Order: sequence, then structure tokens, then C-alpha cells
Amino acid sequence: MKLADLRKLAIRKQTRIHFPLKNGMECVINEKGVAQVPALKATPEFNLEDELAAAGDFVLEPVAPAGARNTPKSAAIARAQLSAMTQEGGIPAAHAEHEDE
Repeated sequence: MKLADLRKLAIRKQTRIHFPLKNGMECVINEKGVAQVPALKATPEFNLEDELAAAGDFVLEPVAPAGARNTPKSAAIARAQLSAMTQEGGIPAAHAEHEDE
């Protein structure tokens, strides 16, 4: 899974994709496919492709259409699920936690 794959998915599904960086910052790929590190104040000392390769957890944040009353819920997903979504091109319905009880 490459950064370009996530950018395409974010655009296609109008979703923001968040993932943590090793230095404690967070990368956000917005619904326009732009990868941003909001806390970054200077020239980065890292490569986003390398940071993506090390990331294991992601958060998908659907973008609500203008004027929408019900805002969609964010969903935390694992790398394997996101990788499958980039290959299939689909986003699963609301991610439910497994209940063993």
C-alpha cells in the first residue's frame, strides 16, 4: 500500500485518512487527496512513504456534505483492512467491535 493508493481512496470515498507518525505527529490525507502533517512547523526530517510503511493503525473520517445534520462517525481500522480497501476500492460499513460476551 502506497501513499498514492490512500490519496485515491480518500478522494473516491470523500474521507479523511489519519495515521500516526513515529515522531508523535499525525498525517491526515484529506478528501482532496492532499497529505498534510498539521503539527509540522519546518522542513520535515522524515519521508511520508516510510512513515506510512511503519503505520499499523488508521482512522477513517467521512466528510459530511455541506448542510448535513447527521455527521458520519469515524472508524479505526487496521492496516490489513485499509490495504484490502485500496485493492477492492470499497469502504466497509460502520466498523463494529467484536463482542465475545
